[in-house]
Amino acid sequence: MNGSTATLLISCPDQQGLVAKFANFIYDNGGNIIHADQHTDFEAGLFLTRIEWQLNGFKLSRDMIPSAFASVAKPLQAVWEIHFSDTIPRLALFVTKQDHCLLDLLWRWQAKEIRADIPLIISNHEKLKAIAEQFNIDFYYLPITKETKNQQEARQLEILRQHRINLVILAKYMQILTPEFINHFAHIINIHHSFLPAFAGAKPYHRAHERGVKIIGATAHYVTADLDEGPIIEQDVVKVSHRDTIPDLIRKGKDLERVVLARAVRLHVQNRVLVYGNRTVVFA
Repeated sequence: MNGSTATLLISCPDQQGLVAKFANFIYDNGGNIIHADQHTDFEAGLFLTRIEWQLNGFKLSRDMIPSAFASVAKPLQAVWEIHFSDTIPRLALFVTKQDHCLLDLLWRWQAKEIRADIPLIISNHEKLKAIAEQFNIDFYYLPITKETKNQQEARQLEILRQHRINLVILAKYMQILTPEFINHFAHIINIHHSFLPAFAGAKPYHRAHERGVKIIGATAHYVTADLDEGPIIEQDVVKVSHRDTIPDLIRKGKDLERVVLARAVRLHVQNRVLVYGNRTVVFA
């Protein structure tokens, strides 16, 4: 496909004629829709949609689109956001000591599977600094103790602002972010070591092994002030058996974490995730 596109993510109270109204806004301004998907949550009474159209030949400039669409959205009580395909998101990776998710994301980024800029890595340990150097990425070592946590989080937020970061990815960052940090940064994705909500907390694979589980999983979700309860973006599972040892479960779990986190990041940067309440619609 040649040329840039615009994408609207919209949620609003369900009512007749919504598809026509949104499509007519684009048609009346000379746009050509190339992707459209929708979902109705009947329990919530909400209509949710993703519409992408070509900007080539569109009558409205990018600066004019938000105010023009607002006149359509306001009477419908719609909540919406607009994104442009040639706007490259800037990502920050937060890590501690485990490298499997970090390396997987960097390999995919290097292979251009993830269309984004990754200017920095932040860690509370120095162990993974060599990986940052290998990929020519700035590495910030900010050790955290109970006494310094607020001070270091303020420093983290300052660094994110300086680098104009749009998305923080917790790639096995073994610190709980404070509500104050979360309130100051809109988009944070975490990878959780189980199929939520199950075996949350310490040593999940040991607890799963004790229970004789037949599947293990991984969950990628947006971070909220409620620990591990944010809107879920992506999940997956793998079968295990009585023959699997704890190291087997850990190995299989790490494989899942890599894939699930990568999928979630890709979906987010492609503007395919619409959050409403504590849920998501993923327009894959």
